[in-house]
Amino acid sequence: MTDSSVSRPGITLAAVAVVQFLVSLDLSVVNVGLPQIAAGLGFSAVGLTWVIHAYALTFGGLLLLGGKAADRYGRKRVLLLGLGLFGLASLVGGFAQEPGHLVAARAAQGVGAAALAPAALALLAATFPTGKARVRAFGVWSAMNAAGGAFGVLIGGLLTEYASWRWVMFVNVPMAAVALALVWRGVVASPPPARRGRPDVAGAVLATAGMTLLVFGIVRTDQHAWTSTVTVTTLAAAMALLAAFVHVERTTGREPLIRLGLLANRSVAGANAYNLLVGAAMASAFYFMSLYLQRVLGNGPALTGVQFLPFALGVVAGSVLAVKLGYRLAPRTLLVGGGLLTATGFAWFSTISPDGAFATHVLGPSIVASVGFGLCLGPVVATATAGVAAHETGTASALLNSSRQIGASLGLAALGTAAHHRTGEPATPDALNDGYALGFALSAVLLVSAALVALTVPRRTSPPPQAEQAEQAERAERADGGDALPARN
Repeated sequence: MTDSSVSRPGITLAAVAVVQFLVSLDLSVVNVGLPQIAAGLGFSAVGLTWVIHAYALTFGGLLLLGGKAADRYGRKRVLLLGLGLFGLASLVGGFAQEPGHLVAARAAQGVGAAALAPAALALLAATFPTGKARVRAFGVWSAMNAAGGAFGVLIGGLLTEYASWRWVMFVNVPMAAVALALVWRGVVASPPPARRGRPDVAGAVLATAGMTLLVFGIVRTDQHAWTSTVTVTTLAAAMALLAAFVHVERTTGREPLIRLGLLANRSVAGANAYNLLVGAAMASAFYFMSLYLQRVLGNGPALTGVQFLPFALGVVAGSVLAVKLGYRLAPRTLLVGGGLLTATGFAWFSTISPDGAFATHVLGPSIVASVGFGLCLGPVVATATAGVAAHETGTASALLNSSRQIGASLGLAALGTAAHHRTGEPATPDALNDGYALGFALSAVLLVSAALVALTVPRRTSPPPQAEQAEQAERAERADGGDALPARN
């Protein structure tokens, strides 16, 4: 059963756009303030990455549970709950006095985002199931994603330099309040689908714990070698927890967090693998770009925010272009082309110099990479939710968000550690530049890999006919009874 909000597509699109703007704004606002956050609370160089990791891990690890809750309890209800928690965590984070306080607040933000993000995307997928309206709707969603980033870097820079880094957290509070009001008044709730069992909370705990240990093990390689007992033991424990998660999903008597047969859909599997690699590359590149502008070129936070604008606005332009091209080209074509174009921009970024300048070393690659990224955003979301039965759109949306966030966390951990090793001690501008250049080069490699993955996505990515959706629903019910069957491509 879909939400009755499908009869009010304009209001639903506006509500989802505001929610996505908020999530994107929060990510970019925090990035610009990282150096001042480190100085204000006493973070170490590697410890600072946990301001990003704490959010990404809880967001990515709990997204499947959030998506299942949206399908089970109603998308509007879960969306409102997520927005309330997100706003409260932002307020608490702004008052942080120690590194642990801020990391905990960021983790709580991730929990809220894990509820609101899949609920919002599920509303969008259900409201615009096919045709040109679907292409246009996901184009608006991706443009708002980029617009949040554009305003985030600018607002974050201005607030950090002229007020305090604490305002990069406080700014989310009024935004969350506005989004709450819009969703409350603009999205019409409907009775949730029939409940077939209790949600698999154990699976969510295992997934989050496993990913946390995995990233922790990678981050700690700055102190313990990859072959050391500490690193090997940590990574082995992480893999054991993730294997336990898969086992629980296959054997649980509760409603599985994710029906594993969903991944038999080539569109779903390909889009999520693509998103994992893109998330790893983009989170790392944003991190390196912010630090290069401030620590190597010596720019202040406000100027850094302004210099991020071409990148963010380029994503908006790429998103608009994706809408126009989406009427004539298959999503797979846009995914391949966008991935390669973004890889080209990051390869260009890897030529940065310690005595460089914004006009010669940042502006050009920012435009190339951002337009390519904009081309990817809408098509990957549309592809990941295509061919999915209506009662599983929340789960499919959560899976896509989860792959992006987990990719971001793993990518930042691995590439950040690699850059730190290249930098060494002392961290002079020349040494920092070498580390950041390596990070950009590795990001380009990840995006080339994503373009290759996109070739596995079938050209046909429209939702299945109503009869096939009914068959998929029947299979899901049988799976709940213990006979898991793979979904049809």
